[in-house]
Amino acid sequence: MSGRAQLMWDDQETAYDFGAGHPMDPVRLKLTWALVRAFGLDAGLKVVAAPPAGDSTLELVHRADYVAAVRRASADPRAAQAGAEAGYGIGSVDNPAFAAMHDASALIAGQSVGAAEAVWRGEVEHAVNFAGGLHHAMPGQAAGFCVYNDAALAVARLLELGAERVVYVDTDVHHGDGVQTVFWDDPRVLTISLHETPRTLFPFASGWPEETGGAAEGGAVNVALPAGTGDAGWLRAFHAVVPELVAAFRPQVLVSQHGVDTHVEDPLAHLAVSLDAQRVVAEACHRLAHEHAQGRWLALGGGGYAVADVVPRAWTHLVAIAAGTPVAPQTLVPQEWQEQAYALTRTSVSARMTDGAAARWTEFDDGGYDPASRLDQAVLATRRAVFPLHGLLP
Repeated sequence: MSGRAQLMWDDQETAYDFGAGHPMDPVRLKLTWALVRAFGLDAGLKVVAAPPAGDSTLELVHRADYVAAVRRASADPRAAQAGAEAGYGIGSVDNPAFAAMHDASALIAGQSVGAAEAVWRGEVEHAVNFAGGLHHAMPGQAAGFCVYNDAALAVARLLELGAERVVYVDTDVHHGDGVQTVFWDDPRVLTISLHETPRTLFPFASGWPEETGGAAEGGAVNVALPAGTGDAGWLRAFHAVVPELVAAFRPQVLVSQHGVDTHVEDPLAHLAVSLDAQRVVAEACHRLAHEHAQGRWLALGGGGYAVADVVPRAWTHLVAIAAGTPVAPQTLVPQEWQEQAYALTRTSVSARMTDGAAARWTEFDDGGYDPASRLDQAVLATRRAVFPLHGLLP
């Protein structure tokens, strides 16, 4: 192993920009990179810019006609907005066309694929692409602010390189539907998604505990959390489902998606999770990679629309954990970065790398199960649906 961690970054990733007023504001990427540098984390890891994913790579997941449609939309965004590519999900409110759509999307995908290659080949133990995690894109359609599904592409590349068992853990507030769809019938991949119930949140039609995979039954795991779930419930659910399944599957690589739209301040969802709980889950994924995947860990970003105060701090914690130099929660946020964040967003940001939350939970077991708790009901529904398929007791 030639290095501990690699951070994928290219300034041109900020060209992934759906336009003014869209929640997916690329300023969140600019501010994350700036905060990583303000803490000096870039000096302790490899910072690499991979090339954009070419068509042959994109077609590991996406249909050729869809890639062509994205290219057409990039060349003529006005026509796409007028409905020329509506059948491909392009030109909608969620996914408006823009001139750099193909190039920026392929660049982000290329970073995740490059990260997967570096981890698999042993060049580094861990790799992070916080611009990635665009988990809603389908093989033939853009969806949920996502054009190319870099998370699925990274997993597909690992399989192409010879991986036989990959676990994908998705902690975004939205169901990781695109990744689940791609690997629904593939026994080499276990997808685990912990998300707000589709009763109250996009994508609405998927993410139920009964969805356990197709030909690869047990290959899909879904924990549908009730709206309003906070730290104690979120962490309880994660630890009640993820560690046992990862241990049972014995992955060669762990890929995790760290969308931070679970945060209580996020404007698009209804969970009440703190930055501190998000840091705990990042630490847990790091630990699981070392316990069960020979340390091979690829960590991606994802959703997160409190773009100044929450996203940069959360993903800086993620980078620091991967680099082996975690930032203590009570650490002061550099003043110059706070000023930069205000200048770019006119939003005041927190002074420390914590929300001041305890981020505690109680373990889920038979003695601690509360049948009146909607959270516990959701956890038990998932365990009953999928644990026996892996030889585990629900």
